[in-house]
Formats: sequence, structure tokens, C-alpha cells
Amino acid sequence: MNMNIAIILLALPLLGGLLFFTKSESTRGVLMTKPLLSALFILMALSVPHANPGYYGLILAGLLFCMAGDIFLIFFLSRKLFLTGLVSFLTGHILYSIAFFSMGSPGMPAVIVATLCLAIGVAVFIWLRPFLGTMTIPVIAYIAIITLMVIGAASLAGNEHLNFTGRALVFCGAILFYISDIFVARHRFVKKEYLNRLAGLPMYYTAQFMIACSIGFF
Repeated sequence: MNMNIAIILLALPLLGGLLFFTKSESTRGVLMTKPLLSALFILMALSVPHANPGYYGLILAGLLFCMAGDIFLIFFLSRKLFLTGLVSFLTGHILYSIAFFSMGSPGMPAVIVATLCLAIGVAVFIWLRPFLGTMTIPVIAYIAIITLMVIGAASLAGNEHLNFTGRALVFCGAILFYISDIFVARHRFVKKEYLNRLAGLPMYYTAQFMIACSIGFF
């Protein structure tokens, strides 16, 4: 637990620095802060107890792919690097989904969340569609996979045999991840402005730390 607190205390100034460098459009500053900040959620996953090797392995692999995606998306103006980052995050979401469903329990909460997520996913696609151009298919795939991840998180959260704190971390982390990605999409396709980063980055990193920390509760 002390290690987790130390990691969070290190993460907070790095997040502040990342937001500052993002606002000032300093690619060098972002390169100095973002990979380090992402490395901290890897460190958290490594530092917590992991009694369930399967869940631990899937989440750790997912975190590593997301860290790669973070680095590629620093250069989001490059279509090739943006696509590479998208694939990295897509792989991370798939690994998260497998981990969550492997611990999940089908039931009404998962059905309700699935229905809501599908409706929101369709609404987000309709909103983005006029701006997507040749990125339509990759974005459809991404929306589908991240929606599946949230449904998997709901399935896990509905398993009353699991630790409540762990379930809450997974579900809240998945929701925050979903919302943060909406801001990423808005920035990439609709309107580039600092608000997207100011809202999206704290939610994204909170989500990743929550998911990483959940390893210690299962």
C-alpha cells in the first residue's frame, strides 16, 4: 500500500507537467512526462499482490500495449502513428476484455450496461461520422472493442463472489477510460482544443491506475 501511495505521489506532478506541456504545445515536454507517467501504472501493476496469475498477466499485457499507444499518440498529427497508437490501444482493450469476462458473472447489471453502451456507442459514431473520412472502419472497430471492454467490466462488477473494492476499481476505471477516449476522438476528428486534454488525460490516467490496482484485489 505504501508503494501505491508513493506511485500516486509521483504521478500527480507528472500529470500536472504533462498538462502544462500539452497546453504550451511542447512536444519535448510531453515526451519527458508522458512515458514516465505511463510507466508508473505499469509499476503499480507489478508492485501489487497478484494471486490470480491469469488476470494479472492479461492486465499487465494490456497496460503495456496502452503505454505503447500513449507514446504513439504523442504524434497524433501523423496518420500512420495515430493508427499505430489506435491498434495498440485496441489490443490493450481486447486484453482487458478477456481479463474482465474471465472473472465476470452474466446477469441483469451486465445486460443493462450492455444496452446503454451499445446506444452510447452508436450515438458517438453518428456524431463522429461526418469527420472520419478514411478512418471510419478503424473507429468503428475501436468503438466496438471499447464498448465490449465496458460490458466485460460490468460483468466482473456483477460477480458478488469477488472483492467489492476490486470490482469497483474495474468498473469505474472502464467507464473513465471510455469517456476519456471520447475526448481523444473529439480532439482528433472534431475540434482540437486544450479542453480535450484537460478533461481527458486525468480521466485516462485515473482509469489506468484503477485497473492496475485492481490486480491486488483478486
